[in-house]
Amino acid sequence: ALNRGTRMEVADLFSATPARLKFMKSERAENGAISEVVKRLAMAHPAVAFTLTTGERAGLKLPAESAGGAGLLQRLGKIMGPEFMADALEIRAGRDGLRLSGFAGLPTLNRITPDMQFLFVNGRPVKDRLLAGAVRAAYGDLVPRGRHPMLALFVDLAPAEVDVNVHPAKAEVRFRDSGAVRGLIIAATREALAAAGHRATAENATAALVNFASAGHRASGIGHQGGGIRHQASGIKGSYFTDARRPMPDAHPGFAEGMQAPLEGLATPSADAAPAAFAPEPELEARPLGAARAQLHETYILSQTGDAVILVDQHAAHERLVYERLKNSLAKGGVSRQLLLIPEVVELAGDDVDRLSAHAEELEKLGLVLEAFGPGAVAVREMPAMLGDADIKGLVRDLADELASGEGSLVLQDRLWSVASRMACHGSVRAGRRLTAPEMNALLREMEATEGSGQCNHGRPTYIELKLADIERLFGRR
Repeated sequence: ALNRGTRMEVADLFSATPARLKFMKSERAENGAISEVVKRLAMAHPAVAFTLTTGERAGLKLPAESAGGAGLLQRLGKIMGPEFMADALEIRAGRDGLRLSGFAGLPTLNRITPDMQFLFVNGRPVKDRLLAGAVRAAYGDLVPRGRHPMLALFVDLAPAEVDVNVHPAKAEVRFRDSGAVRGLIIAATREALAAAGHRATAENATAALVNFASAGHRASGIGHQGGGIRHQASGIKGSYFTDARRPMPDAHPGFAEGMQAPLEGLATPSADAAPAAFAPEPELEARPLGAARAQLHETYILSQTGDAVILVDQHAAHERLVYERLKNSLAKGGVSRQLLLIPEVVELAGDDVDRLSAHAEELEKLGLVLEAFGPGAVAVREMPAMLGDADIKGLVRDLADELASGEGSLVLQDRLWSVASRMACHGSVRAGRRLTAPEMNALLREMEATEGSGQCNHGRPTYIELKLADIERLFGRR
């Protein structure tokens, strides 16, 4: 402990140790490693101010934060970025002397590397395989393979319950009851994710607005000579929009003479230009995903709330809903099946037939009943009722590929979920299918009631919410 005002300085640390000096990396790399150490210390102690100076430059300056969850989130946001603050879910749980606290990001806020996963035990930053595995299990199928969620979790327990001397750099620990620690992390994180429901990361909307603005600049010819505005609205197909376009009159010879003519008559619509064939119910606009107003390109549902416009990918959203139904049915003992009047025979390679036959019992739990039909085919006799008019041949061939890619590497439940995900893709509303207003609103309501519906089975967002205030800024109204 240092007295106030004491300064400690360490210089030429490895000058007399050539062997160690030989393995030093570049100055930039070593400074980066130092910065990471300081960041982890700062995350563990948000009430302490930190300043890291490299040469003449203060590369990191973190003021002291208030005690409690709000102060911790402020500190995490300064290190992990404002997008984490916007999409962080607070985690707080305890059990048998174990305490877990911190923040976990929404599943749609993920990265290609786990460098934004921070884990602490009794205030000590660690990189522990047990804890990392618990995080993967907690997020499960909400995050696509090869992607990693952002989070900072703090485990506190009695010192006698953890061994911190199992690694030279004390980066790993060993728990007396590792199962209890893993179980607490999984349960608490899953509970927070379930409470988030259909919520998706706000970063998607930000990215969309940036793309809109960039496209607008390109279309208007900013930065390019001779550029003119290209109006592309005529390409939009809407189930409930009426085409009110008409040819623009030819321009008059002179600029001044041509100013007035093209604008004449615009006060009177040339056709029924009502934005929708039905009026949205006010109570639906008050719902989180709003009231459906239109379907664009038979693929996207456009809805509105009191202060936002929402664009939903109908196939991705329904795919998640079907998948969650399959999982719930599995948890309750099985999926209801529909007997086919005439069995569907699907021709396959011999290896695929053997593989499907070997997993017939698992597939039956998912409502798919099939059997070998000669050396190069299977006969499908029953299908999951909830899949409706699915492409049976495409489904069976995809399942054979799924089982081949996961053979021997997945436990039974993970394999079942993986197969259920593939089945849900075939049983969901496809892009290109026109929906009625009640169907669109029913989809929105089910999304609101289904946890994890903010992302599809592959981890992609199912909807984007654009606030009116942000849209008005795009048009320079704010």
